[in-house]
Amino acid sequence: MARVLVRVRQPAPIRPNGRWVLPPGTRVELTGRGAPYVRYLPGPPGAPTVVLLHGLTGTADQTWAESYRDLNRCFSVVALDLRGHGGGIPHESVYRLEDCADDVAALIVTLGVGPVIAVGYSMGGAVAQLLWRQHPRLVSGLVLCSTAAHFSVGPLERIAAVAGVATAAALRTVPPIFRLGFDMATSFVTHDVDDPARQWLNGDFGRCNFETFVAAAAAVSRFTSRDWITGVDVPTAVILTRQDRLILPARQRELAGLIPGAVLHEVDGGHGAFVTASERFLPSLLGSCRAVAEYGRPLAAQA
Repeated sequence: MARVLVRVRQPAPIRPNGRWVLPPGTRVELTGRGAPYVRYLPGPPGAPTVVLLHGLTGTADQTWAESYRDLNRCFSVVALDLRGHGGGIPHESVYRLEDCADDVAALIVTLGVGPVIAVGYSMGGAVAQLLWRQHPRLVSGLVLCSTAAHFSVGPLERIAAVAGVATAAALRTVPPIFRLGFDMATSFVTHDVDDPARQWLNGDFGRCNFETFVAAAAAVSRFTSRDWITGVDVPTAVILTRQDRLILPARQRELAGLIPGAVLHEVDGGHGAFVTASERFLPSLLGSCRAVAEYGRPLAAQA
């Protein structure tokens, strides 16, 4: 059994439609690793478990707040802040996505919920792939959203990307008047969201320090699974965001093509589709998770 270190009830951000109500969270001690902040929602008896993995500079809540309630109707749901982000295990020395995957594996074992369906968004998709590679017995399926088998770019693109995200992270430490720059930097994710929700999302986005952000961005840029992702032997769905300007749709489509039997589900939306196109993204997410849980039944029958 997991030892709960801290139980926290955060103020629940509630949209006018009543969809965002956050469940209570806990810090769970992982022997020899630390104590990440975790939300764990037991599902119906016998329900499979999904583990939700967020993107770079975000948190579990920032990516998955829209999804908790609907997923929990069919699944047990585990969502954690990855190391260096939000309430995650503090980042030390070199940032390695492999360490993030090992953290997730330790949590699955500690909670006794494996094997799980690993659901990863953007950077979280890379972590999900590594979780399957490093701990295959803990993974029964994959749902990979807005992600790729590699994120490498040319030198100039890499400098621009790291500089842009690092600037956004650094702006969190300066007086509020300068937060205008950060709000502009995150508007591509939240521009279609109502004002109260946007304020909360912008506050939750970038909850990692400057050093961690730069180190994590570098780790993402180094990631590649091209040499081994073809060996995936569990049911897999790939959710492609058609208007994505960060992870190009061609790279998302390539990932789906590399995984044997992977089902591709396309969503009209950008990289922030979990928020800005949630009415389209959420059905795709639910359908993908159900299809993977049922060993690849066609997504069209699930949506």
